Order: sequence, then C-alpha cells, then structure tokens
Amino acid sequence: MQANRDGRQAGSSPNNGARRGSQRGSSLAVALPMLLFATMAIVALFGFVAVVGVFALYSQGLPPATDLETIQFSSQSTIYDRTGTVQLATFGGGQNRSPVTYDQIPPILIDAVTSIEDKSFWTNTGVDPVGVVSAAFDTIRGDSRGASTITQQLVRQRLLDPDLVADPNRTIERKIKEIIQSVRVTEAYPGDAGKQKIITAYLNQNYYGNGSYGVLSAAKGYFGVDNLQELTLGQVALLAAIPQSPSSYDLVRNAVKGPNGELYVPLDESIPVVARRNYILDLLASDPSRRVLTGNQYGAQDFENAKNEPIILAPQDTQQQQQQWLAPHFVWAVRDELANKLCAGADTCPELERGGLKIITTLDYNVQQVAEKWVTAGVILPHQPDPEAFAAQIGVPFEPWMRKLEKLQVNNGAMIAIDYQTGEIIAYVGSAGYYRDDLSSPQFQPQFDVLGDGWRQPGSAFKPFNYVTGINNGTMTAASMFMDVTTTFDNSGGYTPKDWDLLERGPVRMRTALQWSMNIPAVKALVDNGVDNVFAEAQKFGMSFQNDTPSAGLSLTLGTEVSHPRDVAEAYATMANEGNYIGYTTILEVQDSTGKDLVAPYAPPAGQPAVSPQAAYVMTNILASNTDPKQNPIWGDFAIRSADGTRRPATLKTGTTQDANDLVAFGYLPPPDDAGRAAGEYALDVGVWYGNSDGSPVLTPQNPVLSTDVAAPSWQGFMQEVSNNWTVNDFPRPDGIVEADVDAWSGGVPTQWTTQTYHEVFISGTQPTAADTTKVGMQVVPDANGDPQLWVDGCATPTEQGFLDLDNVEADHSDWHAANADWIARAKQGPGTAGGPDPATPTKTSFTFDPRNTPYGKSWGAPFPPTTTCTQAPPSPSPTIEFTLPPTTLFTPPPVTQPPVTEPPPPTEPPPPTEPPTPKPTKAP
Repeated sequence: MQANRDGRQAGSSPNNGARRGSQRGSSLAVALPMLLFATMAIVALFGFVAVVGVFALYSQGLPPATDLETIQFSSQSTIYDRTGTVQLATFGGGQNRSPVTYDQIPPILIDAVTSIEDKSFWTNTGVDPVGVVSAAFDTIRGDSRGASTITQQLVRQRLLDPDLVADPNRTIERKIKEIIQSVRVTEAYPGDAGKQKIITAYLNQNYYGNGSYGVLSAAKGYFGVDNLQELTLGQVALLAAIPQSPSSYDLVRNAVKGPNGELYVPLDESIPVVARRNYILDLLASDPSRRVLTGNQYGAQDFENAKNEPIILAPQDTQQQQQQWLAPHFVWAVRDELANKLCAGADTCPELERGGLKIITTLDYNVQQVAEKWVTAGVILPHQPDPEAFAAQIGVPFEPWMRKLEKLQVNNGAMIAIDYQTGEIIAYVGSAGYYRDDLSSPQFQPQFDVLGDGWRQPGSAFKPFNYVTGINNGTMTAASMFMDVTTTFDNSGGYTPKDWDLLERGPVRMRTALQWSMNIPAVKALVDNGVDNVFAEAQKFGMSFQNDTPSAGLSLTLGTEVSHPRDVAEAYATMANEGNYIGYTTILEVQDSTGKDLVAPYAPPAGQPAVSPQAAYVMTNILASNTDPKQNPIWGDFAIRSADGTRRPATLKTGTTQDANDLVAFGYLPPPDDAGRAAGEYALDVGVWYGNSDGSPVLTPQNPVLSTDVAAPSWQGFMQEVSNNWTVNDFPRPDGIVEADVDAWSGGVPTQWTTQTYHEVFISGTQPTAADTTKVGMQVVPDANGDPQLWVDGCATPTEQGFLDLDNVEADHSDWHAANADWIARAKQGPGTAGGPDPATPTKTSFTFDPRNTPYGKSWGAPFPPTTTCTQAPPSPSPTIEFTLPPTTLFTPPPVTQPPVTEPPPPTEPPPPTEPPTPKPTKAP
C-alpha cells in the first residue's frame, strides 16, 4: 500500500500541481469577487457620500415642497417701444385664470397630457431616469431634446428661483435643483392622491396662449366650453398639445376665417399644432399603457375619427386686446424672443408667464405707423367703396397703382424694416389690418404673421445671392458676360428656363442681366457656382429654408425654395452690412418689477462674414443702379428722393413668382453718419411682401399683377416718407475696390473696335486684363499692307471693321454651346427671329431689354462675320481681337423638381411714339 501509495504520489506530481493550481484558482475565484464587491462598496460609499453632499449642497435655499399649493402671481408685464414711452401691450400676471379641481378634469385629458409629456407620471419619483439617459444619448448623437417629467416642469415654474431658471449659464445647477425638488415634491405628495394634486396644479398652472392661464380658461377661450367634461376627443388632444409652445401653437394665431365668419384651423399637418394633436391621438391609439385612467373606453377608430374632427373656435372678443396692443404682430414676436431669452431650452417659461416685466423693444412706433399705413394702402384701400377718400383718411397720396389694384386679387401684405448695422427691427407688419375681422377670408387672414411664420418664395429677389457667390469666389465679376440664350440644361433633367418676355438678348454682362432680372444668365451662373454652394451661402446671409437641403435644382436661383420673408429681409441686411451677418432682435432691455436686468441690455454682436465687404459692395453697387433712372429707366421709376428732390442712393430688387403667388421687393439705404444716427436716422433695410394668406395665386389672364404693381410702389412710398428729411449719403466703399472701363457687351477690355463702354467696379485684381482667358473676339483681315480691313460685298469695298465672333463662347458647356449656335444662326437674320429648343413656346432674338432702354444702341456689340466669298481671296486673317472674360467651371446639378419662375415685366407704359414717314411731295396739278 505504501509503495503503491508512494508510487502514485511520485507519479502524480503533475496532478498535485494541477490541484494546487486549482486550489489557488478556487481561492482567487472567491477572493476576486470579494475584492470587487469591497471595491464597489467603497465606491458606492464614496458615491453615496458624494450624492448626499450634492443633495445637501443644492437643497440649500430651496422653498418647501408644500409651497406648490400656493399659487401667487405678480402684476402684468408691459411692452414699450424703443423710447420707453409708448406702451405697446400688457400681458401675463395670470389675469385670465379659472382653477379647476381634479374631479372636474376628464380622465382622457389627463391621459392625453401624460402620454405626450410624461408616460411614467403615475409611477415615477418625480424624475424619469430612463428618459434622462435616453435624452443624454440623443444629445450626444446631435438630437438634443428635453427629458423633464410633469413634476419637473411644475417645479421649474413654481418652486425654483426665477433668476436661476432664466440664467443659461447655470443650466447644470438648475437641473440638479430641479431633480432634487421634484423628488421632494413627490415625497410630500405620496401615492395616487399626491399625483392627483400634482397633475391638477400642473394643468391649472400652464399657459395655453391667447391670454389663457390654466386648462379651463383655455377651453373657454378656444372652444367656448365652461365644463371640461364637454370637450371632444380632438379638443382634448389640442389642449394637451399647446403647452409645449403656447405662442406658436396658439389656435387663434393659426386660425382663418370661414365664409360665414367663423374661425377655424385648417386640418393641415403642415400647421404644427395640428401635427402635434394628431401625434398625441396616435400615441393614445397605439399604446394602451398610456391610457392609465381610461383603459379601453376609447377604440382605435375613435382616435382616428378625432384626427378628422374640425377645429372650430369660439368667437373671439378682440376689442379689449385691440385697445391694449399696438403693433400686435410685433408684440407676438417679442413674446417669442422673450421666451427664448428668459427660458432657453425649457418646456415652459415661468418668468414670462408670471408677469411683472418691463420690456423695452426696438420698435420705432412712428416708423411702425408709416409701415402699417403703406401696407394698408396696398391691401385694404383699393377695395374700399371710395378709395380716394380712404387714401386721404389714412394719409397717403392716391396714386394710379392703387386704382389698378381695385380689380386685382391682392388680399394681404406685410412689411419689415431692420436697422442693418444693429440688427434691430424698427417696424414689423405681419399682415394688414390685424383687427379687421370684417374683411377676413382665406385670402386675407389678418392675424397670420406672414413675415415670421409664412413660407413664401422670394422669386427673383434671390438672384443677388447667387451672383454674389461667384463675385466673392473670384470666378465672376459685375462685367462677366453670359449668353442670354434659351438653353435646355441637359445635366438637369432637361430644364429649359426662359426670360419672362420670351426674348433672347445674346451677350449681356452680369450687371445688365441682374438689372433686368434675366432668368437664363442667372441659371448659368448657378451652374458655375454650384447649387449646394449657393444654398449654403444664402444660409450664411440669414435665410432659413423649409428644406434642409436644396430641392429646387437650378430653379433655386429663381427663388423657388421657400423661406420666411423676414429672413430674406435679414439676408439683404447682411448684404447691406458689408456682408456681415448679425441677425435681428426685437428687444433692447428686460427688467423685473424691481428694475433689475433679467438679460443683459442689447448690444449689436460682432458680425459673421457671409461674403467679403468688397463682394457685398459690388453687389450693392449693382442693385443701387436699379433706382437710378439714368441706368434703369423702368425700375428707376421707384427712385427715392429727399424733401428737396435730390435722388437718394438706394438698392432695390423685386420678385414675382409664377402665377404671382408672392410679390416682393427688398432694398436698403446707405447708413447714416454719427450725426444722422443721433438725429434718429437708421441704416434702413426694408422688405415688402404682397399676395394671399393662403398662398393662392393673384395672377389671372384677365388681370395680371406683378411686383411692380404693388410691392415696389409700397416699398418706395414707405422709404420716401420715412427718410424724407434724412441726410443724403452714399454707400461707403471699402478698400480693395477699383474701377475700369469695359466693353459694354462683352465686359472685356475695350478694343479699337469697341463702340460703347461701361465704367465698372471690381474687387481689386479681378478687373479684366489682356492676359485673361478670352471668349469673344472681333474678326478682321489685313490688307496687302497688313492694315486691318473687312472684305464684304464680294470684296468690292474693303472696309475696316470689327466682327462679333461668338463661335467659342461657353464652349466648355456642350448644351450651352449648341443653344448659342442656334441663336447665332437666328440672330444673323436680325431681331425677332423665333426658334429655340422648345417648339411649343418659341423665343425670339432681341437687341435690348426694352425699347425704352437702349443705352448702347440697338446692337449685339458688332456685326457677325460675313458669309460672302471673295472672288479674289483675301490675305489670311489676323489673330482674333480678344475681349477678356473670367473662366467658367462645369457643374452638374441635380434634376429639377420645381417649375421655373418668371420675373415681372416693367410697369405697363405705352411705347414711345414713332414718327410717321415723311410723305413724298405730290406733283403740282
């Protein structure tokens, strides 16, 4: 046994080692978890201590959780104009509040509110950890959103220091205190009974827009309901939707007037409050766990039917508000900006809703009254029984353009004035006649803010931002030549834009093309600049678009991407401000009831360059030529003159969209000097919109209407009245601008055969030189002595002359080049020769924009080369005499998804009279 045992022991040493290793492993297996547990316990202990420390630190100074039941409100807030003396509006202070008890609230209303605001309301501790973590991950992914429970929202409104809520630099501190206080509130009000008190306080506290505080006041104000149990399923979902954004979801602001005078909100999901209502109904239908109180009381079809329920509003008593609010659309804009400044990122804004604020705004009420007057002149005046008497009543001269509008379908208008050096909004008219409910219709919705909420096409007013992109990049100049020739752009799905009058003018410079708002050169410039580049550049100027990426293809340059008119005006303000974007504001100061500043007094921010000051100046110089009758005898009718008749430099660009859905005019004046600003002058940028509130067209074949019929004269009337006694200044010229004479057609260096020149402005270094890439030349042949001369008429009469050689122009674009060749063949036959790539709508060759404007004569710059053959062969031709033009680049745009836009013709005027031919003398009898 011993030997055997010894033998086994000797031979089993590896197994013993394995067992010893196994024993060590077993010991480690036991020790490691214990070590980890001990470590975690220590960490947890320190974490617990840290949490307790944080809880103790941030709990200091918090009011008792039971203060939730004490609802107190201070005085109303007051909004003033920029002088602080004209009261525009008062609001807030809870003046319109009707508290309810829990048993007065229908269970489905509570289910709708918790389903959208706080799904775990009945079971959470005041905070939803899953929601917090989910929101944090979404924020990391760039999709920032809130994660506040109903209890947190209520705490933020009632149980936190207003200064803390309003301070964006203390967001982390606010969140920690908000969480602590929410947990304390849940502990102070435990169980279902406690949750009932919390949800009741929440619904009584909320602001619902339209001056209504608390859910019952909102039900009364919107639906005429005195008992919440009478609410329909659709109305319940609407009341649950509004608190997220009371200003933008305000049902009255989103309503239109029906044929019988009733107010209703169209069932259109492009209206945000309608989309949110339907989303809430879908949540309730698809997730039974959200129907905590109602269970299966409602079926899926009930919720679907509620989505089709008309949103009819009770009659609104606006008389009291009318007496209180001046510049009402502006007041709404102030409230929106206040909510953002005081409670940025918060679901609700207790500081705004509590009231007691004094707000000094940017509005100049004197200028505002002028703006309202001129918008009224274009919308309401033409449809009065006695327009001339009404003009005298509102204080405007009765002019022919107003008479013309009597039979036209222009039913609404808007105007904004911005000081482009400060970003301050000086006047703001979101629609005509805010309180004129007697005139309301789908076409005229006076309470709709077209400027800030309407998505409208800027039309040809967008073109300057396309051209300035090329100027800023150094690939184009104001003298760059484009062939105004009807072209099918093969790389854009066969898109064939045309000029509004179906004429083709051949070689034109950028200045001329923009001055007369030609469509084809603008599209060619967009091809070279790139659709995405121009879209992004417009955003730098301040334009917002309904789509995040361009969807209009090459029609982008014709203004088919929709934007807010306010933002287009802001983009023009950026151009005026030497290419520096500073945004806009409606507020100068905000103080509480003690005179303490709640936000820092406004100071203009440092500008963000959209383009260089030089590029902005060149574009300003082009646009300013539009109001100079010597350069533009048609749009020059809208010149601005001072009290002594001196023409004031001013830019102007109009736009008319297809079917005339939108008629716009934008432009600005030179900035004032220090003395002028001290005297009340502004660096004034003004945008005007006319059309119909519902987007319906105003253009009919019988009564065509254009931007020059209403937008431009309204813009001119306002500009002239406001600036009448201001000092006449010019636009300041930055360093780096040079001047040079160019050939009037090619834009190149003048040659000995140039007959007309234009004195152009350039960014230094971009002016044409003989060494630049060339596109156009004058073809001549030398005689026996080497002198240039032209052989024509069978060589009978040698004549020195230049030729227009366009054979290789735009040859780097095959589709353009083919269209140019067709145009050349027709142009050789003279103006008026029809043809082009679209047989259904042929276009005609033409010398000039309009018979009233032939500054360089009726010509394309020179004759074409002769087609006759000499019997005696002339010597070999000399080198082409070159006109300098910048090079172009090839860009392949995406397919076009929207139709082209046409630019308005000039104001209707009779053509200049023609003299009858002198009769031949008759023989004497």
